[in-house]
Amino acid sequence: MKKIAYFITIVGWLALASTVFAVTIPDPLGGKTFGKLLTDIALGVGTLIAGLSTIMFMVAGIMFLFSAGSPDRMNKAKAALTYAIIGIVIGLAADAIVTTIKQIIGVT
Repeated sequence: MKKIAYFITIVGWLALASTVFAVTIPDPLGGKTFGKLLTDIALGVGTLIAGLSTIMFMVAGIMFLFSAGSPDRMNKAKAALTYAIIGIVIGLAADAIVTTIKQIIGVT
């Protein structure tokens, strides 16, 4: 009797499995390739970094204005300005960096 119950249970699960296979899952990438996805992410992150670096550029200028001649505060403002410039360069070059990496690893 147990064998028949197990058999019916297994057949029932297999019958339910056929309905699961009929479900279609939408494409989460929207038809984009992996390379296109990387490029889109790089453009978004690059834009964000460039925008934040521009704000930091202005903050570094304000820090320099309010340093009142203090060498310590002026050094902090110069460091902030240096990092802001580096951020702007990286943000603007993000697409080129990702394109170069894609060519090296062979992703289209």
